[in-house]
Amino acid sequence: MSSGLTTLLGELVAIDSTSSRSNVPIIDLLEARLRAMDFTCERQRYLDERGTEKHNLIGRRGGEGLAELALVGHSDCVPFDPEWKEALTLTERDGRLYGRGACDTKGFIACALTAAERTRGAHQRPLILTFTADEETGCVGAKKLLDGRVLAAKRAIVGEPTSLTPVRANKGYCLAEVEVFGKEGHSAYPDTGASAIFRGARLLTRLEAYAKGELRAHVHRDFSPPFGTLNVGMVSGGKAKNIIPGHLKLTLEWRPLPSQPVEEVLNRVRALIEECQREEPGFSATVRDSRMDRGFDTADSADVVRFLAGASGNESRTVAFGTEGPQLAALGAVPVVFGPGDITVAHQTGEYVPVDELHRCADLLEAAVRHFC
Repeated sequence: MSSGLTTLLGELVAIDSTSSRSNVPIIDLLEARLRAMDFTCERQRYLDERGTEKHNLIGRRGGEGLAELALVGHSDCVPFDPEWKEALTLTERDGRLYGRGACDTKGFIACALTAAERTRGAHQRPLILTFTADEETGCVGAKKLLDGRVLAAKRAIVGEPTSLTPVRANKGYCLAEVEVFGKEGHSAYPDTGASAIFRGARLLTRLEAYAKGELRAHVHRDFSPPFGTLNVGMVSGGKAKNIIPGHLKLTLEWRPLPSQPVEEVLNRVRALIEECQREEPGFSATVRDSRMDRGFDTADSADVVRFLAGASGNESRTVAFGTEGPQLAALGAVPVVFGPGDITVAHQTGEYVPVDELHRCADLLEAAVRHFC
């Protein structure tokens, strides 16, 4: 691991930027790097829901006016198993670089910084490098960028492990919690109470029919699966085996197509609750959304998509998982998601990025900067 690129990645991996911690230490390192390359920098500061200080970093170089290109990477990582002793020590084995964040997305960040270093003094039009906080906990940092309108660029390459394949679209990501209420009583006398679990089961039967039927009617053939999806990922309720349960909680997750209103599933759930209430006047349930993220859908013909497809040799595709692409689109940029590494090895012990992909990504980002800026 003798190259400057891998050395830089090792420095980034060595900083524990798990989302539950402050990302200020890694932002300090990144800002020092940017300023040394003639970027002007500003930070967007906020406190997360636990009161922990978080920073977004926006660096700009290369003249006035709207930036031609933004390279965007998230600085936070998911937690790692304490038994993974090398999680914060970049380790090379068999052409792979192991470490937490090596794939998701410190590898991309190291490539973006390397591309910026190689193009120092070589472009006239403005370039932006942006590093966000809290992507792993709901794209919070990117949403702060959107709220503050602190980033403006024509195009954005958003770092995620895509195996150097340009991703032109992703589905949305939404969460809601449904609470179903009953009346507790002794299980030997069922008519003295009302089971929230039985009530919830009737609602779930309707939800399943909707998920397998009506929800699949809206199709986008470029996605796999080509329709929006709905999952009931968590269910909890009841106090004891001999108590009629008075409460049931369901966690709903759905992934709408970019062209679908994010509220579509939420509205349908409310309508199904009303159906249950008409059948059983005592039926009681509430639904509360907690995350309503739209997807994005960049045209395959967009210049940044075509450039990366041509330069990488990989045709663009779509993904079902969420990214910061929707926030960049809402900021007015044409986004494409791109980076080294495979998403299937992220978020696990032994996360890695292939050495050859890392170096090739730096070359491709350098080419993009030279082409657009």
